[in-house]
Amino acid sequence: APIPASSGKTHRHRLNRGGDRQANAALYRIVLCRLRWDPRTQAYLHRRTAEGLSKKDIIRCLKRLIAREIYYVLTRERIEPGHLATAA
Repeated sequence: APIPASSGKTHRHRLNRGGDRQANAALYRIVLCRLRWDPRTQAYLHRRTAEGLSKKDIIRCLKRLIAREIYYVLTRERIEPGHLATAA
């Protein structure tokens, strides 16, 4: 759940640090791996850097995007149990 983390001129949100610390650490590791190896994420980094965002802000945005992706996959799994078993 995003928490407002605005100060002065900036308007931003951050992930809830009061939640699962291991999950937040895992999101950070996923972001670092994607920045290193995934061409789509690297293109996103270059595009957002050109827009004037710092690398720290870009990592914050990527963590939110990846959290949404993972949540979608997990909730879809709950709705459609065993769809991975049929693909194997």
